[in-house]
Amino acid sequence: MGHGGSKSSSSDESADGGGSDSKSRPSYRERIKQKFHLHRPPTTSQHSNLIDHDHFAGIALVTLKSAEMKFKDKWLACISIGEQTFRTQVSDQTNNPEWNSEKKFLVEKNGPHLARVSVFETNKLSKNNLIGYCEIDIFEFLSQASDSDVEVFELFDPSSSNVMVGKISVSCSIEDPIETEKSFARRILSIVDYNGDGKLSFSEFSELINAFGNQLAARKKEELFKAADVNGDGVVSMDELATLLAVQQEREPLINCCPVCGELLEISDKLNSMIHMSLCFDEGTGNQVMTGGFLTDKQASYGWMFKLSEWAHVSTYDVGLNSGSSASHIVVFDRRKKRLVEEIIDGKIVLSMRAIYQSKVGLGIMDKGAKEILQSLSEKQGKKMNSVESAKDIPAFLQFFKDQINLAEVKYPMDHFKTFNEFFIRELKPGARPIACVGRDDVAVCAADSRLMAFSTAEESCRFWIKGRKFSIQGLLGNIPCSNAFIDGTLVIFRLAPQDYHRFHFPVSGTIEQIVDIPGCLYTVNPIAVNSKYCNVFTENKRAVSIISTADFGKVAFVAIGATMVGSITLTIKKGDYVQKGDEFGYFSFGGSTVVCVFEKDSIALDEDLLANSTRSLETLVSLGMQLGVSSKKRADLSLPDINNCVLGD
Repeated sequence: MGHGGSKSSSSDESADGGGSDSKSRPSYRERIKQKFHLHRPPTTSQHSNLIDHDHFAGIALVTLKSAEMKFKDKWLACISIGEQTFRTQVSDQTNNPEWNSEKKFLVEKNGPHLARVSVFETNKLSKNNLIGYCEIDIFEFLSQASDSDVEVFELFDPSSSNVMVGKISVSCSIEDPIETEKSFARRILSIVDYNGDGKLSFSEFSELINAFGNQLAARKKEELFKAADVNGDGVVSMDELATLLAVQQEREPLINCCPVCGELLEISDKLNSMIHMSLCFDEGTGNQVMTGGFLTDKQASYGWMFKLSEWAHVSTYDVGLNSGSSASHIVVFDRRKKRLVEEIIDGKIVLSMRAIYQSKVGLGIMDKGAKEILQSLSEKQGKKMNSVESAKDIPAFLQFFKDQINLAEVKYPMDHFKTFNEFFIRELKPGARPIACVGRDDVAVCAADSRLMAFSTAEESCRFWIKGRKFSIQGLLGNIPCSNAFIDGTLVIFRLAPQDYHRFHFPVSGTIEQIVDIPGCLYTVNPIAVNSKYCNVFTENKRAVSIISTADFGKVAFVAIGATMVGSITLTIKKGDYVQKGDEFGYFSFGGSTVVCVFEKDSIALDEDLLANSTRSLETLVSLGMQLGVSSKKRADLSLPDINNCVLGD
């Protein structure tokens, strides 16, 4: 269940829910096991706003109860799942904070299920320090054999995942669809049950019908009241109201708008209307203590200084194009964990890049000699990182990126690396990056650990991501003889950050037809520059263009692009070699860098989740070997891949 070990805790009420029919149907725990154990998600796209009955599993209540820390401070905790992050209130000065903060989540069988809980000390003005974290598999939590809803998880140091820094108590329970119907009716009834007796008089019932916003139903109040009052006692009970809502929604829906927020509801979509109002009513009760509206735990943890900078438009959080103040923070979607994460980047570097790449003045300076300065700086930095003295910078590098570098995957121990660059171009242990659909050359894979953008055409890439005015496929590939074959082709961008594994691999199997080196600048490949209309990163930077001839995708162009501080692109293959997808192609020396793959028009059907995120201008964090797409070229001997045997990778 991610990080965390289950230890005893308080036992809440039995989750069976009782009822006279409890013996005639599976128990609560058995139903939950059936929902989650047998429906492991295939890790595709994030859940959409609207879901169907086959995907709906229930509404979960997660409570961050308390923690045991190793020193006294004022503490807050955050929980992140999918594209949502919530935070508790700040505790008193203590080493045993208590929050008892709860939040309800929609649970889907194929939706996000790996939640990250982060605990911060709050003694800083501008930002708070992350002290410990754990990851909780909500599916496993809900389907475990224990009757208790509470579990204790170990909190781990973000700098070293094997060092425990505390413990946190978390509870999680779920209303399955059978119980949600009753719970929904109970919340509806509570809106106008002024005397709290659990029953509605005709006047209370009339106000409820008015709140539903259905004019037709409002003219038939007496008829509906009589239909609901089955036992004829002059009041409508919770069970009677639940029956009326269920029956009437099938015949002639009563509810046109949410009584709490006023949002118009899709009349024919009973399930999503119920989900919306169930969550919305809980927001309105005052029971939900956690504060929402955050994208990442880092954003949720910031102090008042950051809030002031947001107010002044100096800094802001958003998903999408990183321009202006939005360029202060880069938020990406983690494909494996199905949640938003923030990229770590030094604040001073962000300000510098914004000054240079987001203004005409900055780029004007670049045109007047700064390009040569960047080239010289990159060369000097490259020499420095190859010196024996540079090895002393490795611990600080690891500390800065904390939990984003997994040393357990590295092929050699730390004392093997005699220079910083030796560590930077580190190899991984065999099997650390599983390759999707091994043996199926019609399935392409991700070429690197990276942040990915995928577009069906170059035109789409310019609309959603690349803002340089002179970008084109021909400009990217240079004057290679076959560049016209890629016009209107599919474009995939793999952006590597400094903390990533910096070796890139083949996304497809085939023969290397050409390798052409194109000299150029060394602009940064950070989105701040890529999203700038004043800069043409991909067509002006130094790059190595390779053409791969394949049986399943036709020709594929593979472009390795250098960047600031990346003076060296090293290829470990040569022209004429036959390669398998997943084989190593080469590596970048110190710095960030990018790989761009271009497929011929209509040769590949990219995975839908990658396309969907890209049309939101949202990068997807992927690992080498995850599935990228499937060949769509017509071949008489080509059968479809067995998707059940394909993996995205861990």
